[in-house]
Amino acid sequence: MESAPNKNPAKGAPSGVLPTPEAVRNLLRAVIDPELGDNVVDLGMVGDVAVGDDGIVHIGFKLTIKGCPLRAQLKKDIESRLEVHPAVTKVVIDWGEMTADERTAVMTRARWNARENAADTAVPVNARVLAIASGKGGVGKSSVTVNLAAALAARGATVGVLDADIWGFSIPRMLGMPDRLQAERVEGRDKPMILPNERRVGDGLLKVVSTGMLVDDEGTALMWRGLMLTKAVEQFLNDVNWGELDYLLIDMPPGTGDVQMGLARMLPRTDLLIVTTPAVSAQKVAIRAADMARRSFLRIAGVIENMSHFRCDHGESYPLFGVGGGRALADEIGVELLGQVPIEPAVAAGGDAGEPVALHGTGEAARIFNDIASALAAQTVSFEAMSGCSARDESDGVAVSIRPRD
Repeated sequence: MESAPNKNPAKGAPSGVLPTPEAVRNLLRAVIDPELGDNVVDLGMVGDVAVGDDGIVHIGFKLTIKGCPLRAQLKKDIESRLEVHPAVTKVVIDWGEMTADERTAVMTRARWNARENAADTAVPVNARVLAIASGKGGVGKSSVTVNLAAALAARGATVGVLDADIWGFSIPRMLGMPDRLQAERVEGRDKPMILPNERRVGDGLLKVVSTGMLVDDEGTALMWRGLMLTKAVEQFLNDVNWGELDYLLIDMPPGTGDVQMGLARMLPRTDLLIVTTPAVSAQKVAIRAADMARRSFLRIAGVIENMSHFRCDHGESYPLFGVGGGRALADEIGVELLGQVPIEPAVAAGGDAGEPVALHGTGEAARIFNDIASALAAQTVSFEAMSGCSARDESDGVAVSIRPRD
């Protein structure tokens, strides 16, 4: 138990009407946890409140963890808010620690607040944002990203591609767009904005931004820590002159780390496409990406199973990496399995040459990539039909939302 010293000797006895416990709680609503961004009362940190006849206020206060480094700051803020009341002579704080369930609840509220209060970005509000994610590396996220982007652009759409895999960038090579990014001054902005590199695809257009377009060559290693990774993604969202977009596809790094959490905070209207292979081990890791989406209130648009099988020239199919992982993952999280992409040499060759197989390929993989693109386009409601409509499916904990686009 910790008490604040009586800094004003004139307050040795209460003056005026004592505050009620509810009045004390209202005063404490002005105390904001600087890490969680909400007031300590609504966050559930304030427990029992008692006000003595001598003007001493006793407060039970639960920190998220016992050794919280913000304890001193919170103590100071609590004291300063309560001592403005003329009848309060001293503040006594009984520090405690949240249970695991309480801590989960407070973090859920903090994530929801971050979603609802997200700052505007340079991404057009009517663009559908799709983050291609996975629980682990090596499942072909980048290949899926470039082929879906190319297939959507071939349908006449303007498609932005953001390579958020800062360390493992590969988008420039896979789309045949190695040129360095440039910047120009834009009216109404106090600093130049980055111009995405562009490539025409039929009647559509690709607009691409990657750290691979900032380094000297693709063999240069970026040795950045987590905060720098998040800042890079933030700059790509805020300081790129994206212009008009129908879609923004984001090639995510594997896992559920800083970049994923930052994107959920900065662009909460993002839908996730989760990529996995048929192997059970990959499926069990991919479920973590789904759990991250649920905790961050992001909608999961579907699952794509990559490297589903290899079909030889005489038509026999061989499941080299197992069977059923994509279907099992989709069933477990309650979303659609959008497609099962086979192993084809043409997919790898197209990526190496900068010509995605979805554009000119004639095999099964090209067809499936285009089928998935058609399914995604069908999911996207027109701006006129559903302006500003949103809903949330509380039954399974997965956020559901419908966003407008032209």
